[in-house]
Amino acid sequence: MTNNTQSNISGSGIYTILGAGGSIARELTAVLLEEGKHVRLVSRQAKPVNGVSDIIAADITDPLQARRAISGSSIVFLCVGLVYDHKVWQDKWPKIIQNVIEACSEGGIPFIFFDNVYMYGLVDGAMTEDTPHHPRSKKGEIRAMIADKIMQGVKQGNITASIARSADFYGPAADSTSVLNIMVINKLAQGQAANWMGNDQVPHSYTFTPDAGKALYLLASDPSSFNQVWHLPTTNPAPNGKEYVEMVAAALQVKPRYTKLNGFMIRLAGLFNRTIGELHEMMYQTTHPYIFDSTKFERHFNFTPTSYEEGIALTVKSIGDRKK
Repeated sequence: MTNNTQSNISGSGIYTILGAGGSIARELTAVLLEEGKHVRLVSRQAKPVNGVSDIIAADITDPLQARRAISGSSIVFLCVGLVYDHKVWQDKWPKIIQNVIEACSEGGIPFIFFDNVYMYGLVDGAMTEDTPHHPRSKKGEIRAMIADKIMQGVKQGNITASIARSADFYGPAADSTSVLNIMVINKLAQGQAANWMGNDQVPHSYTFTPDAGKALYLLASDPSSFNQVWHLPTTNPAPNGKEYVEMVAAALQVKPRYTKLNGFMIRLAGLFNRTIGELHEMMYQTTHPYIFDSTKFERHFNFTPTSYEEGIALTVKSIGDRKK
């Protein structure tokens, strides 16, 4: 790591978030503002955010717009979330990652890529930072390409970067992006039966979004954390589907009613809804144990992830708070 990079991440400069509209970006923004940092928010459609004056509208698939958005940053968080369509991913992700790498390399700016676990494919046992890439989906192949490109740049000494991976996530700010929020928490809160995809008897890890936001800030604040892969803090062991529904129902004080959705039902629904159809290739994540291990992060930062009971209670509370 160069001296320039060390001064970048230890200083009080600009903390730039690319993809500012997503759930994780919102949690990270809140943490950075609490820490008194200068936050720059970048998204295709700039929207005002309380406490943030540096807001840029940019399409970072365009090299010039990406360079302008990143210029002058002390550190960059790549939190972009594209439409859930593998064709869109195949078109846009190669451009985005190339533009971010080039802009950060030119400016000597470190960056952290917020990632998921699609590149691992079906894993027998717990997923760790050392789990090899064996994607079994088109979206997983794209994620593996991104990760390989970042770490290749790191090994060549061209960039300073880390990959921060999350399990599927849930939380107060994740109503439009979290499967657990959308299919279980929100449905039960609205008096409807919840939905659970796949096998409701196998464990499935979920990362609490406020924990992910705090963890990204901790990684950015520690020069020794760069140039490697991290799993963001996630409570282990994880409940199974039936237990999640029961916990949410208990927090809402309603009956734990739910319907199980199998692969055939997802494929059928996908004929009428493209986004649902895109879930079908990921069904392996819901029919087998999905165990996410974040021991490395927890030990390094002495961090205890939020328990599922507490996280669900806080998410349910946020629904009530919004109704007031």
